[in-house]
Amino acid sequence: MASPDLYAVLEVDPSASPDELKKAYRRLARQYHPDANPGDPSTEARFKEVSQAYEILSDPDRRANYDRFGADVGDANPFGAGSVQDIFDMFFGGMGGRTPQRRGPQPGPDAEISVDITLDDAAFGATHEVTVTLPQRCDTCAGSGCAPGTSPTRCEECDGIGEVRRVRNSILGQMVTSMPCSRCHGTGSRIESPCGDCRGEGRLNATSTLTLQIPAGVEDGSTMRLAERGPAGPRGGPNGRLFVHLRVLPDERFERVGDDLHHEAHIAFTQASLGTTIEVPTLRATAAVEVEPGSANGTVHRLRHEGVEHLHGRGRGDLYVHLVVDVPTSLDDTSADLLRQLAAHRGEPIHEPTGGLFSRHRGSKR
Repeated sequence: MASPDLYAVLEVDPSASPDELKKAYRRLARQYHPDANPGDPSTEARFKEVSQAYEILSDPDRRANYDRFGADVGDANPFGAGSVQDIFDMFFGGMGGRTPQRRGPQPGPDAEISVDITLDDAAFGATHEVTVTLPQRCDTCAGSGCAPGTSPTRCEECDGIGEVRRVRNSILGQMVTSMPCSRCHGTGSRIESPCGDCRGEGRLNATSTLTLQIPAGVEDGSTMRLAERGPAGPRGGPNGRLFVHLRVLPDERFERVGDDLHHEAHIAFTQASLGTTIEVPTLRATAAVEVEPGSANGTVHRLRHEGVEHLHGRGRGDLYVHLVVDVPTSLDDTSADLLRQLAAHRGEPIHEPTGGLFSRHRGSKR
């Protein structure tokens, strides 16, 4: 794509002086600022284009390179990650006589804890109590940070706003910067007589018990976000958030995959051969599973709606029962003889009793 003509963007002649460039930029920036054109998305792009053109042409070296070789302005924002409003404020000190907003007490930071729950808790939901130690509002001063009978005074440095603005003139116009007031730490007020318990902080570390309502269907690693249950803000500021990370403990009965459960049911090889009925655990109680004659190792039976409840939805997952056929590693004499008779009946070759598997374990019990 061809590079734009930077002089045309600023609507000036290539021989324009630095002062003429600055005047043109200020005029166009005011004209195309998005705040002056609400509902017109094209103005922001035009404003950026004007800003980029002026950023290059206002620099003597870059202007000389542009005049000689041309330059591809591209889409980069020459002022870094700041917003369009930040760019405008830097040159003009704000749009439409804006005044800084009072900052007031700052909210507390976020905090996080981990809680262990069982698979049953995760499947059905549960009420869980946890003990936490966090900064909490001081009861003596009710969070104000002031000694009883006193109150904060307005900060003289920022006039109660909580931030200070510095204005300085440059060749680009007025440059305005703002930052939290260092004297009142952005609160807009000062404490002359601090509370003796919290030393003016308005909060103290304290231990309390929280009751968590764990929803049904949560998974291992799920996070609950509790608004305003985290650390108290300094000097009466609102509480931050508390993030509760849930860890589902392993369960010896089941392995969970999504909302489905998997269970291994061990059966004897005779049961697999001849068929049987077995009882398997479920989250609620037990269930009967019919093992068909000739079932192979790894056969899977599906029990519908015996899994975990779907989070934020209706229904449940399923329970899959995986059959594990156990082959005995030792046999008594009677069992060995019966198996030899079966093998002979079926024409299946086996080891002789003197050197085979059964002879080595003869006389032992299963």
